[in-house]
Amino acid sequence: MDDQKTSDHSNKSIDLRIHSNVEIGSLEDKAVLELADEKLGRAVSIARKQHSFKENSLGSDVFNKKCQNNLWNSIKIVVFSNKLNILMIFGPAAIIVNQTTGLHSMVFLFCLLGIIPLAERLGYATEQLACYTGPTVGGLLNATFGNATELIISVFALRNGMIRVVQQSLLGSILSNMLLVLGCAFLSGGLVIMKREQVFNKATAGVNSGLLLMSVMGLLLPAVLHSTHTELHFGKSELALSRFSSCIMLLAYAAYLYFQLKSQKKLYNMEESETESDDDEEAPVISMWEAILWLSILTVWIAVLSEYLVDAIEGASHALKIPVAFISVILLPIVGNAAEHAGAIMFAMKDKLDISLGVAIGSSTQIAMFGIPFCVIIAWTMGRPMDLNFQLFETATLFLTVIVVAFMLQVCYFRKLVF
Repeated sequence: MDDQKTSDHSNKSIDLRIHSNVEIGSLEDKAVLELADEKLGRAVSIARKQHSFKENSLGSDVFNKKCQNNLWNSIKIVVFSNKLNILMIFGPAAIIVNQTTGLHSMVFLFCLLGIIPLAERLGYATEQLACYTGPTVGGLLNATFGNATELIISVFALRNGMIRVVQQSLLGSILSNMLLVLGCAFLSGGLVIMKREQVFNKATAGVNSGLLLMSVMGLLLPAVLHSTHTELHFGKSELALSRFSSCIMLLAYAAYLYFQLKSQKKLYNMEESETESDDDEEAPVISMWEAILWLSILTVWIAVLSEYLVDAIEGASHALKIPVAFISVILLPIVGNAAEHAGAIMFAMKDKLDISLGVAIGSSTQIAMFGIPFCVIIAWTMGRPMDLNFQLFETATLFLTVIVVAFMLQVCYFRKLVF
């Protein structure tokens, strides 16, 4: 019995040893497998990180190449696509001449030549941006940046105290748009399209004519007050009336913008839909942010040249023996609106008379209802006594011009020219 018990006890101990050895072996195998899995996981994660890093580096390289290509294409399109841009070299030349010689006549002429392509490119960038904003907002942008050159020159002239130059340049812009541009557009359109009548939307033209008449009334009251010597406080009453009228004109222009963009949006989109049915809309060639960037760059560069231009006006007038009035009324408006004038004529020759009227009459409306009051308010903040008294002769000329153009647009409805 004892031998049997000892044998059973030895067998149990042997079984326990075998089981413990098996458990120890299984634990070692599990540890080895876990270690191998951990090493494998680390290798896979490292490989994934390296692969993602390579993809990111490749993606960044591709992105950088695309940005460089887009930047070069944008520069090539905006700067090198137009032959008129060769005149841009006169801008740096004007600065160099001003710093080295100080010849006001050369600086003035170089600044005039340098601003012409900048104004044209400013209009081009605005048209590209208008492709993304829609036709109505695009038309407003075209009118705004189309007159940016005159407003920038006016601000620098106000800073130098040249109030008369500001008044005459703004008046010259209105007269050139309504007489020179509109007349050339009607003449060229009638010469090219002689087999049928050219028509336009009388409703939009009537709104612009009414705003022009309102602006003329705002300019006429201070001039009449000054000519009749009926003001209570000489000089102060006229200035106060001008500032009050300017605020009213700005509010009226804001109401006109609401009328154009929100209230009667279909009225201004009518002719645009008709023109789009005939011709396909041109796709933009630069992106929206590139157009905004170019607008900023061109505006700053125009501001720089405008400062040199304003500083050289009086010296150029004495050197070239040209009156300051001629420079203000004729030269400055033509230079600032040269590209806009050419565009209005080209649209009339393509039988898009509504666009030509929008350029000519719309630009005049914006200068009269926004540009002139804006300059009065800016002069007020600068402490400059600019008023709306443009002298009796200039105001009468503007009044007759607006009356003739409004009468022609409302009654004649422009039939083709017959020779």
